[in-house]
Amino acid sequence: MKQETFLPENYRPAEDEPFMNDRQIEWFRRELLRQKNELLNESKSTIAGLQDGTRNIPDVADRASEETDRALELRIRDRQRKLVSKIDGALRRIDEGEFGYCKETGEQISLKRLVARPTTTLSLEAQERHERREKVHRDD
Repeated sequence: MKQETFLPENYRPAEDEPFMNDRQIEWFRRELLRQKNELLNESKSTIAGLQDGTRNIPDVADRASEETDRALELRIRDRQRKLVSKIDGALRRIDEGEFGYCKETGEQISLKRLVARPTTTLSLEAQERHERREKVHRDD
């Protein structure tokens, strides 16, 4: 079993240290787990709210407004469910030693990009190429 890596309370990954060293890996693991737990807790509260919120509203406009709010809440939760899946993928890449490297080019993904979006799998350049191809091949 791997020994837990010590992280100072105010630690942030920095460019002047070796890329994906034990401290960086542990920081990203903790950050991803924190985000996942936050999303799962929000999801639980939404489910409870939707179950408690079922009621008969006589006014048609009020009922429509509430249904719109519920639909929006469900769309948000669906996006968050997909994000939890991406977080699980990032945690799996950490375990496999692939985290922080572009899946397309194998190059390092910048720390700045990883801190902003730890679930990313593409370097900025690869992401831009992907978006350009997507734009060209989109059916408008």
